[in-house]
Amino acid sequence: MKRRKFLQKTGTTAVAGIILPTIVPSTVFGKNAPGNQINIGMVGTGRQAVNYNLNRGFLKLGNCRVVAVNDVDSWRMANAEKVVNTAYSKAGKSYNGVKTYDDYRDLINDKDVDAVMISTADHWHAPVTIAAALAGKHVSMEKAFTVAPMHGKAVVEAVKEKGVTGRLDSEFRSIRGFNRAVELVHNKVIGDLIEVEVGVPGEDSLSALGPEPPVTMPIPKELNYDMWLGPAFPAPYTMQRVHEPGTIDSRPGWLRINDYTNGMITNWGAHLNDIALWGMKKEYENPITIEGSGEFDKGFWNTINSFDVKYEYADGMKLKYTIDVPYVKFIGSDGWVRIEYSDILTASNDSILKFKSGKNDISYEGTLTDKADFLRGIETGQPVLEPLEVGYNVYILTMMGLISITLGNKLTWDQKAGRFVNNNAANAMLARPFREKWIDKHVADWMHKYQELKLSH
Repeated sequence: MKRRKFLQKTGTTAVAGIILPTIVPSTVFGKNAPGNQINIGMVGTGRQAVNYNLNRGFLKLGNCRVVAVNDVDSWRMANAEKVVNTAYSKAGKSYNGVKTYDDYRDLINDKDVDAVMISTADHWHAPVTIAAALAGKHVSMEKAFTVAPMHGKAVVEAVKEKGVTGRLDSEFRSIRGFNRAVELVHNKVIGDLIEVEVGVPGEDSLSALGPEPPVTMPIPKELNYDMWLGPAFPAPYTMQRVHEPGTIDSRPGWLRINDYTNGMITNWGAHLNDIALWGMKKEYENPITIEGSGEFDKGFWNTINSFDVKYEYADGMKLKYTIDVPYVKFIGSDGWVRIEYSDILTASNDSILKFKSGKNDISYEGTLTDKADFLRGIETGQPVLEPLEVGYNVYILTMMGLISITLGNKLTWDQKAGRFVNNNAANAMLARPFREKWIDKHVADWMHKYQELKLSH
């Protein structure tokens, strides 16, 4: 399918310009000529972007090409540029065609870019995704969704407004062990589903940059630190707040600071709870009661480090969520099935695992990878495996738990109203103030529309 045709089919007119074949020699891409490919722009080029979204993702697919990269860290951007150019070079034929942009807004405004992959720190996810969607670009966004539910709501509405393809970039539905577990549930091999358990790993005390307390440092010359802060408020620079200069191989410290993330409860929670809701067939439904307990790190690192949350749905189905090994366990009337990351599948009896889908049964074998699914959604206009609306529902589930733990209260949720019942403190935590510097006015205005709080008297 030609680019112009699929863009017209998906209703995206803002980026419907034709890419001239001379931009990339046909000898570089062979049968996958530029006119047949989806042009990808990368916003954020750290370890997740390069190691997973590029090297294990888009650079392995023939129906797309990465044409532009952006990062606030010029070393990281140059590294990604090299990775892409090297991938597209062939023996005796060098390629140096990928564009670099210091400002994400310039990449979004590039008419050659059809779709944007957002791999920034969590606090930047919503503003960049909204900017791209409002510009008519298709968007794939890293988990965790964002840092506040109302920012996430603004993302979902921007994607709906423009009719672009939007996907949360989680690969777990594509992992055979996980979709096999859901396959068994949906075929009622364990009977009627009654309860689900979800576990996610905790942060290793040595897994992010230390030590504490942090030392204020000179800002590296390659880093636009104020732009990295972006919607977060000013704070002194230290490597432990951002990432280690000159490498993408270490886990960044921002993953443990609540100004920039909500912690593992929403991070890995995005993967495992999506599988849970998929199995439960509650991807668009919220629980009615939420009750949790947990502990937070105290000091520079201040995200949640342990938790137990119990959710109950209107039909009585229950979900338990805790820090543990990464797993999902589905408990039914006739047995249970448990999948532990990445492929340890167990059940209450061996006959459950021996089930084979027939022609009239549900089968998820051969599910596309997350990146291939995103591209298929763009090409066909059909729903992706995890639309941003579903990703948002998973995110708000995890945030409900975090809010309950923070306040020490059992909460009741009104799905129709989209708010907690008779709890102004909990409802206030659905929003978060943000700094407008580095965000275009129309994007900031869009976000503010969803920040309004209607408190109970």
